[in-house]
Amino acid sequence: MSESNVNDVEKTWLKRIRAFIGILGMILPWLSLLGAALVAKTSSFPDEFWQNLSISATYYITPPLVGVLTTAAIILMCYKGYDWRDNLVTTLSGIFGAMIVLFPCKCAISGDLVGFFQLPVNVSHIIHCVSAVMFFVLLSVNSMFLFTLGKSDTKNKKIKNIIFRVCAVGMLCALILVLPCFERISAHTFIGEAVALTFFAVSWLVKSEIFGFLSDDGK
Repeated sequence: MSESNVNDVEKTWLKRIRAFIGILGMILPWLSLLGAALVAKTSSFPDEFWQNLSISATYYITPPLVGVLTTAAIILMCYKGYDWRDNLVTTLSGIFGAMIVLFPCKCAISGDLVGFFQLPVNVSHIIHCVSAVMFFVLLSVNSMFLFTLGKSDTKNKKIKNIIFRVCAVGMLCALILVLPCFERISAHTFIGEAVALTFFAVSWLVKSEIFGFLSDDGK
């Protein structure tokens, strides 16, 4: 196989990996919600659980969070970008993604000791929240500063760069909905997480060039 063919294969494989990451981000909130709804048919949970529903809280009753986020975290940690900046940001994103799973949040149905390490729930919750914030901040950095690298002299590249920047800002703005000041809004945390994950998914799907009309030969 010639060098050009090898490069083409690597580019194709990289695009598929990006598309897969984007799809995982897109389906995570809805699989979590569906799983929680199905379990709720046979079990009862306090009203507080639904009022403060979050994707993280579904960890205790349904497997999508663990399965989908762990898969995405491993792929991000193994992701091979164009240079050390790509590798550093995606690796750290993967690590923090894994920590979200390893250190569960506190919710209405959590116990006193939680997670793989059986830490006190308050300690685990702090690590969980910090990890979640860092996860989305790093994904925003990736979308804002790394996905936009490369020549932007084509119409499609300029359009994609706008999308990447909108997604980066959108992820950060969506995190505002998670703040306690919005607790009067039912499931405000879930809404914020779902919106942030949607922006994350769109960014990676566009980068994968799964949308043929935005394809170009750049990064």
